[in-house]
Amino acid sequence: MTTILDHQSAAKPTDRLAKLDFELHNEETRRVVSAYYDRQPIRVPIQVGTNTRYFMFSPDANDVGMDFRRYSEDPDVMFDTMLRFARWSRYNLLQDNELGLPEKWWVGIDFQNYYEAAWFGCPIQYMNDQVPDTTPAFAECPEKVMENGLPDPFGGLFGRGLEYYEHMSERAKNEEFYGRPVSVGMPGGGTDGPMTVACNLFSPEFVCTAMVEEPDLLQTLLTFITDATIERLTAWKTKAGVAFPQDGFWMADDSVALISTSMLCEHILPHHRRLYDTFGTSVERGLHLCGNATRHFPTLIRELGIAAFDTGFPVDFGALREAVGPDVRIHGGPHIELMRSGTTAKVYEECQRILQTGILKGRMFLLREGNNLAPGTPLENIEAMVHAGLDFGSFEEVSHD
Repeated sequence: MTTILDHQSAAKPTDRLAKLDFELHNEETRRVVSAYYDRQPIRVPIQVGTNTRYFMFSPDANDVGMDFRRYSEDPDVMFDTMLRFARWSRYNLLQDNELGLPEKWWVGIDFQNYYEAAWFGCPIQYMNDQVPDTTPAFAECPEKVMENGLPDPFGGLFGRGLEYYEHMSERAKNEEFYGRPVSVGMPGGGTDGPMTVACNLFSPEFVCTAMVEEPDLLQTLLTFITDATIERLTAWKTKAGVAFPQDGFWMADDSVALISTSMLCEHILPHHRRLYDTFGTSVERGLHLCGNATRHFPTLIRELGIAAFDTGFPVDFGALREAVGPDVRIHGGPHIELMRSGTTAKVYEECQRILQTGILKGRMFLLREGNNLAPGTPLENIEAMVHAGLDFGSFEEVSHD
């Protein structure tokens, strides 16, 4: 067994949380998070959403100048970088997540949000100081995406993902990180949603215009995307030994923020319903929707049985709670740009304001940035959100109703 760094603690003197009592923190975190998901919350959980983008563009975390091209095109670089970032996160980002040295490290196959469009055939672009993305390969002739039938669940970019998974898994068998084992998560089990994928393949302009001018063609394309997604998720979940339908199935579809609720019902919801009915039970269905999409939430609850929403911005939290009722989980918080460029005082005040809007009615609220930390967000501002959550996230004076 090769140990990359054989230390009992991964903490460094320069780490922001180096002196934190991790055992005490983790015990509190387990109680708070478990109680929340058991629908018997103690207080508001406080978490932050990050991905490789945040770390890649943070000089403190990325002190070797790693870039997305090297990271994305070499499984060894991805493996090593994810471990380095996981260590940095656990010793620098204060939140209600397990911190400090874990019993086991987890890494995955990280192709960011371009993974579905690239799988369908869109070219990947690497841009300076940005995450990788794709360009719409089928904007001129949308039907061309269907020429070769449904894509192979283990082909294209997911073929590379399978190679990476197998390579990383072999490494994980023979290596440790700071004296602890590493486990590799299998890719292919999620989706950013049929409308979002369609916008990436054909362009948002085509999708929105086709709802009015070519609805039959759009439905053919959306059905193709949904068929392919179901086949892919089925294949990967089966390979991973994940049984479905499962409780707590989540998906996303950020692009529905572009359309009215009536257009959502007519053009998109049938495809959402197929995905939820295939992979999720009726228990704790969740949906991630960034952007100005809260007008859709009551309809999504009624039509799809959504029980939890991960929000972005803008969100009127008090009005949203009144619209969806006390039992629906809402995850959200201050605008990511305020988190990035605002003062700690402004972040604290905004979190206090949100927590006092009435969003705590029913106690089903998780405080987080809205949504996904922007590169350059100061650690002090994350801590300001945590402190506000602790100060104003109590349920002592909040009605259960």
